[in-house]
Amino acid sequence: MPHPTPGRPLQGRTALVTGVSRRRGIGYAVAVELASLGASVFFHHYGPHDADQPWGGDDLDAVRAGVREALVEGATAGDASADLRDADAVEQLVEQAWALTGRLDILVCNHARSGGDGSVLDMTAGILDAFWDTNTRSTLLLTRHFAHRHLAHRRSAHHRTTTTARDAPARPGDRRRGGGPVDERTAGRVFWMTSGQGEGPMRGEVAYAVSKAALAGATPTVAAELLELGIVLNTVNPGPVNTGYLDPGSTDRPLEEIDAWREATPFGRWGRPADPARLIGWLATDQGVWVAGQVITTDGGMGLT
Repeated sequence: MPHPTPGRPLQGRTALVTGVSRRRGIGYAVAVELASLGASVFFHHYGPHDADQPWGGDDLDAVRAGVREALVEGATAGDASADLRDADAVEQLVEQAWALTGRLDILVCNHARSGGDGSVLDMTAGILDAFWDTNTRSTLLLTRHFAHRHLAHRRSAHHRTTTTARDAPARPGDRRRGGGPVDERTAGRVFWMTSGQGEGPMRGEVAYAVSKAALAGATPTVAAELLELGIVLNTVNPGPVNTGYLDPGSTDRPLEEIDAWREATPFGRWGRPADPARLIGWLATDQGVWVAGQVITTDGGMGLT
């Protein structure tokens, strides 16, 4: 890996960011942030989900242009559409991202199915499965495929052409070790996204809350397993970020309640997509490698009100 130049700490690295379909979204902000730090970026989108939301979709050509505009010299970008409820599509997406530069260093699982689930009295097997498959199962599978690809690249870089018993345990669940301390310069990064379900009720969003809470709960377990392989996992809770769902014309919440809540926040505003994006960008650099296995809230103190 080339040594990054000042201001480009992710130079030479490649990131896959999911859920990048709207310029007002967190995924777009993350993709732009990583690109501005020097990374090549492959991003995923799935327009049909946005089309079903009150705020609607966006111009994908404009999304592509925005990401490419943020790239630094020598970096590149690519994108693909995929329904991540399809397990085969998940694997194909990782392969497409890896093919962009022949390496994959960063995975940001930002995609999510939200809205339209309901209270516990509304739950059906179909609703629960749809949210689980989109938000939870796909994130775990993306992480798995990313880890395999990242390890394959490391083996290739160290001229290891055969698989050893240490790399391939005989039984599922056996510990896989990377052979020594984590190399801080080459450590992979994985980011999951949650929504603070453990901090208070999310009435009317039971399937969403369950699917996201599972990721927060599994973070220590998966982070411990990945760290032995030289991959750092953290989960980010961005707090209330207005990606359109808090606008007067597209919110499903009482406007008086929204205004009162915003005015009571320490900064007097909602989160902006750039707020969690900056955190993820820093954690992806060498300076952020020491933070591992955490569920980190970045909400401007909104949880304190």
